[in-house]
Amino acid sequence: MKKFSKAILHFLISFIDFFYPPFRKFMSIQFFRYGFVGAFNLIFDWVLYFVIYQYVLDQQMLNLGFIVISSHIATFGIKFPIIMFSGFLMQKYITFSHSDLASRKQLFRYVLVVAVNLTMAYFVLKFLVEHLNIYPTPSNMIVTVISIAISYFLQKHFTFRVKKEKM
Repeated sequence: MKKFSKAILHFLISFIDFFYPPFRKFMSIQFFRYGFVGAFNLIFDWVLYFVIYQYVLDQQMLNLGFIVISSHIATFGIKFPIIMFSGFLMQKYITFSHSDLASRKQLFRYVLVVAVNLTMAYFVLKFLVEHLNIYPTPSNMIVTVISIAISYFLQKHFTFRVKKEKM
């Protein structure tokens, strides 16, 4: 089974790296993989949200007995941990595969970075829209760019850190 997993991982990395040459002058292979994996996870997020909302919850409120949750929020709550974990696995094994930290520590740090990004996104979006009066869509785009930059930096230097002698 381990050989099978390594073969699939090698295929995925080779597939992603196939698209890298036109971007070589503009970014490192690691940053390209980070973006590729992030884009893939984003598409997976959208598809999963659609499937859960349309077919699992059937656009209906989720009644848990003690609380009723709207279908769009319940869908977010269901898909979020799946997307977060898939993002972690892809970043761990495709983008930052040389990290020497224990997987538990990486996962904990990854969750912290996600929490930092969610918190930052909330406050920056609120500030841009409510205080600077920037329209919500461009504000969200600005937040996304900031979030990508912060996330890449934190993932590289904190979550999936590599000791100096291995670099």
